[in-house]
Amino acid sequence: MKRTPLNFLLLGPLSVRLDAREVHVSAPRQRVVMAALLLNANRVISVDRIAEYVWDDAPPPSAAATVRTYVMRLRQSLGEHASARILTRAPGYLLELGEHESDLGQFTAHRRRAAELAERGDLEGSSAELAEALALWREEPLVDIPSRRLRDVEGRYLQELRLQTTELRFDAELALLRHAEVVPELTRLVRKHPLREALVGKLMLALFRSGRQSEALDLYRRTRVQLVEQLGAEPGAELRAVHRSILSAHDRPRTPDPLKQPSTAPEATVATVPPAAWERSCWPSPAQLPSVPLPLSARSGALARLQHFLTTGTMPAGMVATAVVTGRGGVGKSALALHAAHAVRGSSVHGQLYADLGGAGRPLTARAVLPRFLADLGVPRDEIPEEESERESLYRSLTAGRRLLVVLDNASSTAQVRPLIPGSGGSRLLVTSRRRLADLEGARTLLLDPLDDAGSLELLGNIVGPARIGAEPRAARSVLTVCAGLPLAIRIAGTRLLERPHWSIGHFARRLTEAPRLLDELFAGDLGVRPSLDADHAGLRRTTPAEAGPAAVDPAAVDPAEVFTALGAAGACSVSSSRVAVMLGCPEAQAEEALDALVEANLLGAPTEGRYRLDALLQAYAVEQAQAAAVGRHDHPYRRAG
Repeated sequence: MKRTPLNFLLLGPLSVRLDAREVHVSAPRQRVVMAALLLNANRVISVDRIAEYVWDDAPPPSAAATVRTYVMRLRQSLGEHASARILTRAPGYLLELGEHESDLGQFTAHRRRAAELAERGDLEGSSAELAEALALWREEPLVDIPSRRLRDVEGRYLQELRLQTTELRFDAELALLRHAEVVPELTRLVRKHPLREALVGKLMLALFRSGRQSEALDLYRRTRVQLVEQLGAEPGAELRAVHRSILSAHDRPRTPDPLKQPSTAPEATVATVPPAAWERSCWPSPAQLPSVPLPLSARSGALARLQHFLTTGTMPAGMVATAVVTGRGGVGKSALALHAAHAVRGSSVHGQLYADLGGAGRPLTARAVLPRFLADLGVPRDEIPEEESERESLYRSLTAGRRLLVVLDNASSTAQVRPLIPGSGGSRLLVTSRRRLADLEGARTLLLDPLDDAGSLELLGNIVGPARIGAEPRAARSVLTVCAGLPLAIRIAGTRLLERPHWSIGHFARRLTEAPRLLDELFAGDLGVRPSLDADHAGLRRTTPAEAGPAAVDPAAVDPAEVFTALGAAGACSVSSSRVAVMLGCPEAQAEEALDALVEANLLGAPTEGRYRLDALLQAYAVEQAQAAAVGRHDHPYRRAG
């Protein structure tokens, strides 16, 4: 069926054009709902998130029902054809939209084509595409949306996207020696954003190349004074480099012959591009992101937050916007991070680097990763320095000023990550780790929890099919209860059911609940829950005081691994610090410290109302540890203390 032509306009006052006529949505809160759906086009946005936008983070108890009413009225306002694009998808709604059916989608498409042309060395074409993208902006976006929260979050994102695109166009224009033409527009933007160092640097360069060296140096002096007075910081490395270049007259002022304007032909373009810019355009653009499974609507909120930070996160000069996705093994950290990385590829115009750092079981050092990254960035292998510090310096130099996305999966410590942080500029760093990496300066942390019931059911249904789930809903829920919301466990359970179509889900649920060793049932191919828990337990053993060296040992400290084994021997599903103190005959403060260490190692749930809990998987693993340590004897004090 042919779709009715639609055009949603978001880069200015919100409006909808349907079959060449404009549809006006007058109700203020319906406009908030429509803007939220548009900004999350083709992604599920939850009812809770929409309510946050509608009521500015203070939704009433009836918010969910009221949002559903607003969506119904919005559908009525848009008419039959347009409203059919708004789909109900748990836990909220999804607006189905083609790339060219909104000005934001068209804007993104122009940016993508501009990046592709720049990679091929066609700076003329790249600049034209960026100009087309910027021409789509009418006024300030979301100006007519009565939601402070939406304007603060999404409005800032859109404005930053516009500024970044403008900067990319200036880069192309300067590389094409059109410095005189860009001075007026750059001057206006620098007055509006006087502390945006990237714009200041471009204006300095344009002024200098236009024979206005004194004005360029005076601009640097004024900017430096403002930075020191308002932020207490000196100019960043990139702006200082432009200043040094002007002082040394390294980048000589150039005025192209007006009768010999750069041609759009590739060979003419090459001849007119300054050497440094041409070398950069020839650098390899690695694209190393692995493929990912289908996204889950249950993760849409976390995915949106991560994407938003990766595209708009700004840091002080000298720092790189860094996100850390953390949580227990098998909770889906890598899948979420890779979904976000693929979604923001358009903003990492110089490529994406990826490395699996191996986790705690087989950690890969930066010394092993750096040579590969350097080679991927164009350094001949025989020219990669042997000295580790020189490798790190070269890596920072190659990545400074570029827009790369670096994804480091399964990090076990900050020491693995620090040498792989790209040089300052527009790059982004995305890390996954079972540890919070709290000592990674300036990192934004996203804690990923296990899936809720709806998300678990969605994932299992994606694997075995909704019909099979619908035939045995109670048995499916029994399987998911055992899996405790852990995507790894659910995928394994789904895979086993898929491999054995003659099994009923009820039969498999009984196998899980009646198995003497539950974790033996949760294996499929090279996937298993036990290895994931082994890695957490191994990391716990490495952090015990007994292995920290004589100077760090507290003779009275309680070994967290011993506490975990004791919980397995007692068959506990929840416990308090006072009960553990009785079980081990130690002060309650020491018991609490050991329990907190187990929480940090993802072997125990965080306390609620003073009790620490073990889900079905952790209980089964604790019992195995108790059996292995032979602490389940009838006369053992742990058993008696229960």
